[in-house]
Amino acid sequence: MPSVLSRAKALLIDVPRHGKLAYCLLRDERIPAAPKAALLAGLGVVAVVDFPDWIPVLGDLDRIALGILAVETFIHACPEEIRAQHEAALAANQSLWDRDVNDTVAVARHETGRLIRRIRSRMGRDRYQSVSEVY
Repeated sequence: MPSVLSRAKALLIDVPRHGKLAYCLLRDERIPAAPKAALLAGLGVVAVVDFPDWIPVLGDLDRIALGILAVETFIHACPEEIRAQHEAALAANQSLWDRDVNDTVAVARHETGRLIRRIRSRMGRDRYQSVSEVY
């Protein structure tokens, strides 16, 4: 029987990996609409349902557990060969997830650079004259 620590470690490693895999599978047009709808419905329930805090375990972990369950169910509902392709792409850092993250970072860097250049160009200009200075 695995220890609590080993289960926690596995969970901390598996959750992000499965989240990335679910993202890739959700974006794949070869995956049928039914598993995608089930995932989105499950995650929608996670966002809406909240068990009271006085219920042991459920009160504290309900959203995390339901989210993990929804993602795991979705992954296992997808065709094995497509899932294997996405797992291989994730391992090689060539997945839809990696591409989208890289694109987002590139856009953020570009736009941040543009903003900094605009601020610098405005700071270099003569200061604005107030209305009282004009008249």
